[in-house]
Amino acid sequence: MKKIFIITGEYSGDIHGSKVLEFLRQDFPEIQAEAIGGENLKKAGAKLFCDHSEMSGFGFNLKMAYSHLKLEKKLCDYLLKEYKPDLVLLIDYGTFNLRVAKRLKGHGIKVFHYIPPQVWASRKWRINGIKKYVDKVLCIFPFETELYKEHNIDVHYCGHPLIKQLPPKADKVEFFKRHNLDINRPLVSVFPGSRPIELYFLAETFIKAAKKLQRLHPELQFCISHAPNLSDDIFDKYIKDTDFKVIKGENQALLSVSDSLILASGTVALEAALYQVPMIIGYKGPWILYFLYLLFRCIKKVSLPNIITGEDIVPELVQHRFTIENISYETEKLLYDKKYRAEIIEKLGHVKEKLSEKYSAKEVAYCITEELKKENPVD
Repeated sequence: MKKIFIITGEYSGDIHGSKVLEFLRQDFPEIQAEAIGGENLKKAGAKLFCDHSEMSGFGFNLKMAYSHLKLEKKLCDYLLKEYKPDLVLLIDYGTFNLRVAKRLKGHGIKVFHYIPPQVWASRKWRINGIKKYVDKVLCIFPFETELYKEHNIDVHYCGHPLIKQLPPKADKVEFFKRHNLDINRPLVSVFPGSRPIELYFLAETFIKAAKKLQRLHPELQFCISHAPNLSDDIFDKYIKDTDFKVIKGENQALLSVSDSLILASGTVALEAALYQVPMIIGYKGPWILYFLYLLFRCIKKVSLPNIITGEDIVPELVQHRFTIENISYETEKLLYDKKYRAEIIEKLGHVKEKLSEKYSAKEVAYCITEELKKENPVD
């Protein structure tokens, strides 16, 4: 019986891993799977070594960093001495996963990395660690393959998981009725991030910009997205001084029915682009980290729609440009400059054109299947 182990660090990785496992079972119905993951991998039949909630917050405090070093050692001891899988699938979460890959190197366990670190964006030297410790890279952007091939790394382009996994647009009339929104008024939705550190640096400015826009344009209505992984205690303290409607756990539906978006940088921008909803990207962090980012970045764009297309489609308001005035101005332009708005919507359509129609999880499962069959070829 073939055995695999899947390592995820957050909710999205848990979803991706579960889809891969579902496809794997088509070729290996009896495959044994264990994982660091969540409910999705559990439902797909993986036995959880631990819940991926233990991974959240990694790198932001010494206590969490220490607990992760302990988890890393405990996991690797288990993989090498007890479970002994045929293959380990790392999904995203590069810092932790590459350290695990390093520990497994030379022990006869194949290591594949799905959604590898974005070495094309910053800290390009990380590709050296990938070359040393990862047997195969399973990338999700077409422009990544050439970079890995240049370094003689075995790479397979799987396509982006959102292409097949992103739900269709929500029914706007039904959504507005269910949340007591006015179908005749434009909706601006604010996505202040899915991590406490993002809320700390972004939420106040986002909300103040929304309040300014509401004063200037009373016809607008606003919603704030509450990421499902954030507890109410953490989230509520940032929105206690606003009466904007808060919607929790319906990120993609809210994205799809909005007229304009105010977003923290991240995958949410790609989701919005695939729905072709105009947006602005705002981001701010500690100045020391920003200066390090400037020092080590490889590209000047921060949002995925702009990176994928190579165009400046989405306004990016980063660090010193992240102000109430700039957010308000750019949002007004997206809403009320009809020609500009139409151009943005058209250009957002180019994002999907740049991405493959491949079913990403199916491609990953195929690569794993081919590897597992090598040791047990069919006559």
